[in-house]
Amino acid sequence: MNQGFLHDSTVTQADAIEAEAFIDLQRVSPQRLVDEQQFGCIRLRGGCAISLPNAPAIGLNRILGLTEVDDLDKAYAWMSGRAGNRFLQSNASAASNDVREWIRSKGLVEHGRGWAKLTLTASTTHLLTAQQIRTRRARIEEAETFGLLMCQSFGFPETLIPLWASIVAKERWSCFLALDADKQIGTAAMYASGTHAWLGGGTTVPAFRNRGVQKALIRARIEDGIARGVSTFVVETEVPSSEKLNISYNNLRKMGFEHLYDRSNFLL
Repeated sequence: MNQGFLHDSTVTQADAIEAEAFIDLQRVSPQRLVDEQQFGCIRLRGGCAISLPNAPAIGLNRILGLTEVDDLDKAYAWMSGRAGNRFLQSNASAASNDVREWIRSKGLVEHGRGWAKLTLTASTTHLLTAQQIRTRRARIEEAETFGLLMCQSFGFPETLIPLWASIVAKERWSCFLALDADKQIGTAAMYASGTHAWLGGGTTVPAFRNRGVQKALIRARIEDGIARGVSTFVVETEVPSSEKLNISYNNLRKMGFEHLYDRSNFLL
């Protein structure tokens, strides 16, 4: 990874590789999709602002990884001109007084429970369980199927199939399918750069849930990343609570991931 993009702390490195993945997602997306869907992204120090108005997910309509007020001002101004839902994600508990005051001055209100950031180092992979589900890399001719499964699982319109299809077989991306015989039953993606990798896109066809599909896909990506020289893996999921079971969070912890911090979502 370009070391100029990273700061010294573990948290900012974990956020930087996530931001880099979404910057690259926008870069490799088909130009027709970018134009028709008004898919935009700007890079700022340590993070980015990304907007895909037709996508319901917070992850594609947010400001991420920014810790300086000047950068937040630039991102806020850019996002103010965008359509759709818009969010600021911030590690509010570790934010500087200036950033906290900036959030207050904008009248931003927290939305939902926020996200948990988790990390795994290669030295802890002995905690991984044996793989029960067959997985393999998605082939280029399966790109549309990969995109369709992602859209169906995340509730995206089918007009965004090319978004997820675009990362299959791309440099720095590893896309995996979980299989039951020849049937594709799950997807997962990884963006790797240098010693860091971001995991995302984990889905399972409803009829095959609770069978270890996501654990198998987590393992597949970690093994692939280690083979590529990755030593630190990061991922995000909703902050767990006693009121609502978070299977994704539990799977990650069982696979050896450690809870790094909680990130608040502020509605812009």
